[in-house]
Amino acid sequence: MAQGAQHPAPTISTHVLDTELGAPAAGIRVTHYRLADDGRPVRMTQALTDDDGRVRDLLERPLTAGDYRLEFGFGRGGFFERVSIDLHVSDVTRSYHVPLLRSPFALTTYRGS
Repeated sequence: MAQGAQHPAPTISTHVLDTELGAPAAGIRVTHYRLADDGRPVRMTQALTDDDGRVRDLLERPLTAGDYRLEFGFGRGGFFERVSIDLHVSDVTRSYHVPLLRSPFALTTYRGS
């Protein structure tokens, strides 16, 4: 990186894949919360996954250390209607990527890169 160049701002992102169809899951509602000291969720942003199943950045302000929640809303009709994933951010200089693999009767996630 050139001298004086800025590092990109850290992000919290996600990618939802529909493993039954073998394709990205477009149109999934993702709500991003900051968890207050008492555990109460405070809604920060909400977005829909794009045609590639991604929300590239859920932050609207600088990343701060603390606890966060990503809530994925799938709608009615399937076995899973909604799932929440809580994560702890300690290093505010890096980005956090939370992929979600979805099928009709199973969900899995991991800390992406």
